[in-house]
Amino acid sequence: MDVEQVVIIGSGPGGLTAAIYAARAALKPLCFEGFNAGGLIPGGQLMFTTEVENFPGFPEGILGPKMMKAFRDQAARFGTRFVREDVIEIDAKSRPFTIRSESHTVQAHAVILATGASANWMGVPNERRLADSGGGVSACAVCDGALPMFRGQALGVVGGGDSAIEEATYLTKFAGKVYLIHRRDQLRASKAMQDRFFKLVAEGKMEPVWNSVVLDVLGEKALTGVRLKNTATGAESDLPLRGLFVAIGHTPNSHLVRGVVDCDEKGYIRLPHPPHSTTNIDGLFAAGDVADHHYRQAVTAAGSGCMAALDAERWLAAKGLI
Repeated sequence: MDVEQVVIIGSGPGGLTAAIYAARAALKPLCFEGFNAGGLIPGGQLMFTTEVENFPGFPEGILGPKMMKAFRDQAARFGTRFVREDVIEIDAKSRPFTIRSESHTVQAHAVILATGASANWMGVPNERRLADSGGGVSACAVCDGALPMFRGQALGVVGGGDSAIEEATYLTKFAGKVYLIHRRDQLRASKAMQDRFFKLVAEGKMEPVWNSVVLDVLGEKALTGVRLKNTATGAESDLPLRGLFVAIGHTPNSHLVRGVVDCDEKGYIRLPHPPHSTTNIDGLFAAGDVADHHYRQAVTAAGSGCMAALDAERWLAAKGLI
C-alpha cells in the first residue's frame, strides 16, 4: 500500500484551505470530504448558510454553498484528490497512520483533522426546515445577524450562557429588539456577561423571556414567530419574531480521535503549542472548529487550515519524508 504524505479529514473552510496549501506544496493531499457525519455534508456548516457577507473578497456577499464549491474547485485545481465518504476509523497508535472509510483504507505520514463542529439544535418541528432554507432560523448570529432581512426586526435568541449573551448583544446592533428565551429564571452566563445583558435590558434593546422553552417555530417560507411553553405554569403563547438564533452550544466532531488525541471536557481538540496546529500526537494536526470553541468563523477556520498545512509540510520535511 502506497503511503500518502498528508491526508485531510474534512472539507469545510479549514480542510479545503489546508488542501489548497498542501497541494500547492506538491504534497498531493488526499481529502476525505465526508458524507453526513455529525449532521454535516461535504463543505461543512456553510452548506446550510445562505448569504455569507463577512468573508473577505466578496463585497456583495456570496451563497455559502457557492463559496464552498469555489474552495473545492481551487483545491482540485492544484491536485487535491477527494473521497466523498466519512472516515470511520483512524489508527493513530502506529506509523504511518491508517485511515479507514467505508470503502477505502489508506496510510499517511501526516493527518490534518478538520472535521468541524455541529451546532446543537432544539429539535422542535420546522426548526431545521427554516434554517436550511434561509427562512430566518440560524445557529450563528455573527454569520447571519447583519443580513437585511433581520435589520430593525424583532429577533429571538435561545440560550442562557455566555455564547447566548454574546449572540444577543451582537444582534442589538441591527435588531429592533432582541428577546432572550431561557428555560430558567436566571442566566448561566458569567457575571460580566450578565452585567452586559441587564445593561442592554435597561436600555430597552433586549428583553428576557424567562422560564420558557420553544415548542415550535412558526412560518411557512419565512419565520413569523415561535410557540413557547412556560416551564413554571405550563401555559403556551406565541411570540412574533422575524429571526431566531439558537445559541445552545456546539458539539465538536472529534469522536474519531477521542481517547487518543488530547481533548478538553467538551471534546474540542487541544493544541498544546499555540499558535501551531500540532496536537499531542506527533504528525497529527487540527484545524477549524474541531479545535476552536471560541471564534467558530469561516475566516478563522480557513486561516487555521493554512497553518495546519504549513505545519504538516515542515514536519514532513524535518522527518525526511519529503
